[in-house]
Amino acid sequence: MRILKSFNLVNNLWHLAAVSTMIAIWLASALPARAHEVLPAIADMEQVDDSLVFNVRLNVESFIAGIDLTETADTNDAPQAADYDALRALSAEELGARFEAFWPEMADRVTILMDGTAVTPELSGFTIAETGDVETIRETYVSFFAPFPDGTAPETVQVGWAKEFGALVLRQQGVDAPYDGFLEAGALTDPIALAGGNQAGGWETFVNYIPVGFDHIVPKGLDHILFVLGLFFLSTRMRPLLTQVTLFTLAHTITLAAAALGYVSISGAIVEPLIAASIAYVAIENIFMRNLSPWRPVVIFGFGLLHGLGFASVLAEFGLPDGTFVPALIGFNVGVEVGQLAVIAVMFLAVWQAIRIDRGANEANQGMAVYAVLIAATIALLVWSPSGMAEVLENPPYVFLAPMLMIFVLCFGSVVMRDHVDAYRRIVTVPASVFIAVIGIYWVIERVFL
Repeated sequence: MRILKSFNLVNNLWHLAAVSTMIAIWLASALPARAHEVLPAIADMEQVDDSLVFNVRLNVESFIAGIDLTETADTNDAPQAADYDALRALSAEELGARFEAFWPEMADRVTILMDGTAVTPELSGFTIAETGDVETIRETYVSFFAPFPDGTAPETVQVGWAKEFGALVLRQQGVDAPYDGFLEAGALTDPIALAGGNQAGGWETFVNYIPVGFDHIVPKGLDHILFVLGLFFLSTRMRPLLTQVTLFTLAHTITLAAAALGYVSISGAIVEPLIAASIAYVAIENIFMRNLSPWRPVVIFGFGLLHGLGFASVLAEFGLPDGTFVPALIGFNVGVEVGQLAVIAVMFLAVWQAIRIDRGANEANQGMAVYAVLIAATIALLVWSPSGMAEVLENPPYVFLAPMLMIFVLCFGSVVMRDHVDAYRRIVTVPASVFIAVIGIYWVIERVFL
């Protein structure tokens, strides 16, 4: 009888691992490809004679296609993905003609208030890169100007644009203490003095960059989320987790600062596949190791250096303000750490009941009831996704809900099979690690060959 029970347990574990693998392959193939990642537009604003001149770097194909950049982190996920891809394949001349036709619509959705008076921008020119690799983002540089009302220079200006155009980095040029701000989609700046003096102080910059760092982890940093979860699933004990997270944090802080200061520069074509490989490594080691191995701290530190370079690439997209570089860098890093801790906290709450029961707590009925409710609630959210959920998550809801459903089901199974030795590890840790490893391996292949 004991042999039969052991056989059934092994058979169940194989089924769980197989199901985790299939879910991971499906989810990995459905996850956004980084080549189509949505990035913020960058606008430089400067007073020239009797007008304000704006030079903006943006992904004009997404604008013309009508993609709402607040509802997706990747153009592949948008309903207009086919239109976007068709625009991406056009020559620079053909796309330029499409943009000129689109400009009046775009101008109507750009807000420029001079001393409270609305001014409609006028297109002065644009530069579009040649087609090149259609799987990568093509940058377009657009120049437009807003003439002063009655030719008189205003004291202040406010700038913003339609929410569907996404985030905007606005940088004032040609003055002392210039304004430099990151505008969330649809936001309008406070009044900016044209003579300068609106540069944020150190504390304000620090606070402003915390949500930028957090946003890069939750919800946008799916690869970093999976790496942190790989660290989490090694052991149910706190010490191994704290050791790994501390080393990872120290390492990525070093390379984030070094890269942001310009001391280190490594191509994303190298860094991104290695980050994916780091996800696969920690997950695979979880399957075979029960505790922190002698070499894992060193490996985690090395992977942390890689992830720091990945974080730095985000800052490179819109830069850090020159006058408050250090507070911005620290604020961004704090946001990253808060995001990582939030991921760990959510997963800890998700599995805590299963861990307690695995350790001997006599709460099996309560545990099964809790996970049954969580499973039902997650399925309900998957089937009837509330309006606005995709916008909040900046990804299709299933990207987060499907893995959480899998975790709740595995935890329910762990509670049911609590009488088996290491039920939590066998029923939750191993299948979850298989899931993470498969996605990591898929991303390695995708980022190197696809």
